[in-house]
Amino acid sequence: MGQSRDLLTPEQRSRNMSKIRGKNTKPELLVRSLLHAKGYRYRLHGQSGATKLPGRPDLVFAGRRKVVFVNGCFWHFHDCKVGLHAPAANAEFWEAKRSRTRERDAQQRELLTADGWEVLTVWECELKDLPVLENRLTAFLGSRAG
Repeated sequence: MGQSRDLLTPEQRSRNMSKIRGKNTKPELLVRSLLHAKGYRYRLHGQSGATKLPGRPDLVFAGRRKVVFVNGCFWHFHDCKVGLHAPAANAEFWEAKRSRTRERDAQQRELLTADGWEVLTVWECELKDLPVLENRLTAFLGSRAG
């Protein structure tokens, strides 16, 4: 049987954390697949032509001037059950880290909107109800795919 999370050494925790991906996550792949099947085409990870967009959005719809971020609830401090979970081990570190992420997200969103981009954040917990998520995405992007 494996060790409890609270019993990991800093080296073990660091090794585990290094394996967590920031791009091409399962939630992101699911959103991409859903939109592609609906006929929407996009660029990945903030590459819009020669410009790098603030925050490197997961999906960029350059012709529509719209971007989509697919965020993990825990990592980005969402207000759902998972996002509000506070780790017991090293609590101050996690609180500070997640708060900085939330602040950085807000700054990047402001930069994008100031530059004329519309921004949508899809939360990992929203993937539990795909029909509702699909409606939200198509309302954001507009009914005409392409």
